[in-house]
Amino acid sequence: MSTLTELKAPGVQAPAPSAATTRRLDALVAPVIAVVVLVSLWQILAWASPLRSDLFPGPGAVLAKLPELLADGSLLGAVGTSLFRAVSGFVIAVLVATPIALLLAHQPLLRRGVGPLISAMQVLPSIAWVPAAIILFGLSDATIYTVLLLGAIPSIINGLLSGIDMIPQQYTALSKVLGASKREHILHVELPAALPGYVSGLRQGWAFAWRSLMAAELIAVGGSLALGVGSLLQRGRDLADLPLVMLVILVILLVGALIELLCFAPLERKLLRDRGMSRTGEK
Repeated sequence: MSTLTELKAPGVQAPAPSAATTRRLDALVAPVIAVVVLVSLWQILAWASPLRSDLFPGPGAVLAKLPELLADGSLLGAVGTSLFRAVSGFVIAVLVATPIALLLAHQPLLRRGVGPLISAMQVLPSIAWVPAAIILFGLSDATIYTVLLLGAIPSIINGLLSGIDMIPQQYTALSKVLGASKREHILHVELPAALPGYVSGLRQGWAFAWRSLMAAELIAVGGSLALGVGSLLQRGRDLADLPLVMLVILVILLVGALIELLCFAPLERKLLRDRGMSRTGEK
């Protein structure tokens, strides 16, 4: 009671929120404001457009599709299927790409030979792999995972290689002086020091994995394949249902944004904070 009285007493101010709390609030509020502004502009353009509502649907017409898709379970089922494929495929990509990157980092001749090919694969549009994967594996999950892995692995390899390249030579010299074995050097010196570049590669690898998955699901439809988000997008195109297409696009964007906000952004902040750094615009 005395504490409450002291806080309410004239001239006594409640403690101000910490800078970290303020930054977290800003990180939540800023995207919400941006979304509200963009949706408002979208609605204004839909009202002002001379096109029919089925050719230029507003937010209301797009969201009107949501109850229908939730009622038959197609949207939640498609999102669940795509997320399972994306996460499992991304984990496999990490397990494959990490040892390859470490091998290339310690074999300069092999890196000079294979490195340009990996970089070329990184810039190749993932959709280019879909026809070959369908011919090889038919309409099956193997096709989906092949395209996803070929899209994600090069980015993860290049990210880890970039992180290792930025490690000061003194770290290697000190590791040798202290008598660390190659395995100990990699586990306790190289990987921790390369984490910022590695995480950047993981983030880019996830983006490529998600995009590759959507491209594969969009084209590889039918057979033994379960309905994914990309397949739902293809259904909207086949039905010439633009509100459905727009709703699925918004779902794809939402999933990508949630993965970024819940996984990669906090991980990046922790890495920077542990190293006494901050992102641009943060103090």
